[in-house]
Amino acid sequence: MVFTAGQIAGILEGELHGNPEVTVHKLAKIEEGEEGALTFLANPKYTSYIYSTKASVTIVNKDFVPEHELETILIKVDDAYEAFSKILEFYNQVKNNKTGIEEPVFKSETAKYGADFYLGAFSYLGNNVTIGDNVKIHPNVYIGDNVSIANNVTIFAGAKIYSETVIGNNCVINSGVVIGADGFGFSPNKDGEFQKVPQTGNVILEDNVDIGAGTTIDRATLGSTILRKGVKLDNQIQIAHNVEIGEHTVIAAQTGIAGSTKIGKHCMIGGQVGIVGHITIGDNVKIQAQSGIGRNIKSNEVLQGSPALNYGDYNKSYVYFKNLPKILNRIDELEKNYSDQYKNETENH
Repeated sequence: MVFTAGQIAGILEGELHGNPEVTVHKLAKIEEGEEGALTFLANPKYTSYIYSTKASVTIVNKDFVPEHELETILIKVDDAYEAFSKILEFYNQVKNNKTGIEEPVFKSETAKYGADFYLGAFSYLGNNVTIGDNVKIHPNVYIGDNVSIANNVTIFAGAKIYSETVIGNNCVINSGVVIGADGFGFSPNKDGEFQKVPQTGNVILEDNVDIGAGTTIDRATLGSTILRKGVKLDNQIQIAHNVEIGEHTVIAAQTGIAGSTKIGKHCMIGGQVGIVGHITIGDNVKIQAQSGIGRNIKSNEVLQGSPALNYGDYNKSYVYFKNLPKILNRIDELEKNYSDQYKNETENH
């Protein structure tokens, strides 16, 4: 895709300083800019690169005043970082704005879809699937029976959406995601064998949910596994049956959440966190990476460790347990000195 400097300035409502007909066809870091590239300068630490960059167009803050002659054309905006993010979003929208149905695909006669629909090759739409407007389903995607998908949803290649799943507006589901597989439900019989408990519920994603590549979200045993609006999940996360995650909570990669746990709103959960089942985590909770959560957590707590402690208590304790070998040596030395002193006093008497 090729854009002129004038078109970019128009999209950003920015001030163009240079030839509006200069074209760009790729994006680049300012220190790696080449002819035909668009870049930006937001961090003052990178200012020196604007004088050497070969990028054709650079987005800068309005208060930037060059001290030397520039080869690059400038577009001045209120916030260069925010403006470049806007361009990235626009670029992705244009790049992914495919429409039509490729062949071969399987599409049930009872499946319904709205305007500006794209269905990639080798995809599958089951019975009674309903799909809104501007939905993009990339190749090799499986959509099971009775799935409901709202408007402006993108599902990338290879995702699997099991039956009865409900997906809200403006959701993004990345490659390799599995939504609605059976939860890990087994119960022992009298012979000690584990028998499967049927998983008859579903998964609900509310509006503006993003699911990272390789993440799995299990259907509920009864009722629903629910991700409330604005939830953002990183890659390779496991969400078990009947979990509920509150609005605008973000979770980093390789976290695992066991069944029936409820997580509140606006929480931030680091990578490789393990959370047991059947507990409640309040709102605005922050959990540091690699922590283990095995109890109910009140709102606004900050936690670290396994099992997790209050973040402040953990840091105080860490001062001691990282120095345990030195502390033990000191104790051994004190015991030895005391023993020697006691021995000398005994001999003197």
